Amino acid sequence: MTEDQIREIREMPLQERPRERLLSHGSETLSDAELLAVLLRTGSPGLPVMTLARELLEEWRGLGGMPGLSYRDLRRRGLGAAKAASLLAAVEIGRRLALGKLQSGDVLSRPSSVAAYLMLRYGRKHQEVMGALFLDSRHRLIASQEFFRGTLQRTSVEPRAILKEALLRGSAAIVLFHTHPSGDPSPSNEDILFTRRMVEAGDWVGVRVIDHFILGSAGSFVSLQQRGECMPPAKRDNLS
Repeated sequence: MTEDQIREIREMPLQERPRERLLSHGSETLSDAELLAVLLRTGSPGLPVMTLARELLEEWRGLGGMPGLSYRDLRRRGLGAAKAASLLAAVEIGRRLALGKLQSGDVLSRPSSVAAYLMLRYGRKHQEVMGALFLDSRHRLIASQEFFRGTLQRTSVEPRAILKEALLRGSAAIVLFHTHPSGDPSPSNEDILFTRRMVEAGDWVGVRVIDHFILGSAGSFVSLQQRGECMPPAKRDNLS
């Protein structure tokens, strides 16, 4: 730590130092920028740590932009190897905690936890990812798998590969997911049609498609189940 960095911390009023506030009042009292500053510890000459934290959050559009960042993405002035490692470790800890919540109970009862896990596990900045969560008869998580990555046309994706994997794993149900690199999780017509195709195909082989999550930026998501798009064909026809 340089003399300028030490001076920066010492000149900050005690009640405004993020680490001291965390220890005195609890982590929940800190803003996103302050939590990030605790991980970063210091800035660089002419770049205070709180300024660096705010600049990073603005670039990432909030903490939700951290998943999917690589070491190469993080390297910049004021953010070297040690700080990048701390941030990547924090994201991985969050992912494992989210996974633990899913493994311990009914996935259907935790849509926000499902979305949080998927964002931490599969979030990407510049490419689309599609996959599925495989569930047992009590809707507990068996496994997750990524099937497609890159530019994706939903009309060219066949349900066969996903359902084959579900049958091999003995899954009673699946949750589909894919990311929207644009950051907007609003479903397209292709997304809705693909979901209906998957629901219908799953109905034929005895594997229920219970949801399809579309993941945007900064933790935003859409559940197509909540929009009524995951109903079996017969039930949907009765409502129309």
